[in-house]
Amino acid sequence: MSLRINDIAPDFTAETTQGTINFHEWIGDSYAVLFSHPKDFTPVCTTELGAVATLEQQFAARGVKVIGLSVDKVSDHSKWEQDIKDVSGATVNFPIIGDFDLKVAKLYDMLAADDSDSCEGRTPANNAPVRTVFVVGPDKRIKLTLAYPMTTGRNFDEIIRVLDSIQLTAKHKVATPANWQQGGDVIITAAVSNDDAAKIFPGYKTVKPYLRTTAQPK
Repeated sequence: MSLRINDIAPDFTAETTQGTINFHEWIGDSYAVLFSHPKDFTPVCTTELGAVATLEQQFAARGVKVIGLSVDKVSDHSKWEQDIKDVSGATVNFPIIGDFDLKVAKLYDMLAADDSDSCEGRTPANNAPVRTVFVVGPDKRIKLTLAYPMTTGRNFDEIIRVLDSIQLTAKHKVATPANWQQGGDVIITAAVSNDDAAKIFPGYKTVKPYLRTTAQPK
């Protein structure tokens, strides 16, 4: 099953380092970031989980929950958490899904449906596609997908930047330009007429007839 932006994120029940969860129930009325890993005790992934642990308060301040996934057993995850703390200095307070049977990886189209059904004997290379970030909204729809190679650590500051844009543009009739940062000018969407733009965004600038910019709404 191929997953696209605006698709409903597949629901599942799974064991995690914080007990059994139902994904949709766990999300509740929040935004959620699900980020996956091909194997426990892998170097790049260790640094990534540590990075998220250090940013956890920033995610929480935006009403965003984070959850990891790795193709191993929950018992292995619990041991891995100590290594993550040793490397990053931060404690992992978010749940990590134990995808030992590859069910979630297959459900989210990160591995082929006819792949094996056990983590046993599989190497990180076997599971290389399990390095995807999914941002899911309170409506349980996918807002963002990003897939990374095993040798490139993920930029979680970029994930936060995207979350800021997603939440801003869900509230106001604006879009964000390339390399936008919090507080920067934004683009007025085509759904807003010039007359309405003058009322909603007084002093807006017309760069091109199809490109109108304004200060970021409060």
